[in-house]
Amino acid sequence: MEIYENDNEQVDALKRFFAENGKALAVGVILGIGALVGWRYWNNHQIETARSASQGYENAITAIRADKPETLTAAEKFAAENKNTYGALASLELAQQYVERNELEKASAQLQQGLAATSDENLKGMINIRLARIQVQLKQQDAALKTLDSVKGDGWAAIVADLRGEALLSKGDKQGARTAWENGVKNNASPALSEMMQMKINNLSI
Repeated sequence: MEIYENDNEQVDALKRFFAENGKALAVGVILGIGALVGWRYWNNHQIETARSASQGYENAITAIRADKPETLTAAEKFAAENKNTYGALASLELAQQYVERNELEKASAQLQQGLAATSDENLKGMINIRLARIQVQLKQQDAALKTLDSVKGDGWAAIVADLRGEALLSKGDKQGARTAWENGVKNNASPALSEMMQMKINNLSI
């Protein structure tokens, strides 16, 4: 560290420092300010995008529940254009509408679209469960089993076991179905689900 004998020497040293480094400092300040402004813009943009998506989702759900062809089309457009959680949730709602209309192929397509739209594992688990159930109804047993293989998380284990049993039984694999349901009963299933799977096991013996 330099020792200055008087204030004039210190001032002269500062002048030399800024003369030698002034441009670099100015560029650094400008870059720093630019980064701060850019970050604030990006942050505000993210907030506005999330707010817009949320409002769009609310409008889509209202449209779905209005149960009119033109509003259903608008909801489908929202689900297709929003590759995020809101789009996935809208696809879930649309799929439910199609299930109620017994349009299972359309329901399946919406659920697959929803899967592609989100990275949330819990939401993916829910969508895959519903998709597998529809695939079993469509007699697409192998597809259903593959879908169930992709469900992560212990919380889904009993439901997955129940659906796996249904898919295997549809394929004529009674032993596989029995094993799936027995595993489901052991996997901390809810009392109602556990009782239902036990009934299915008992019916295999009849």
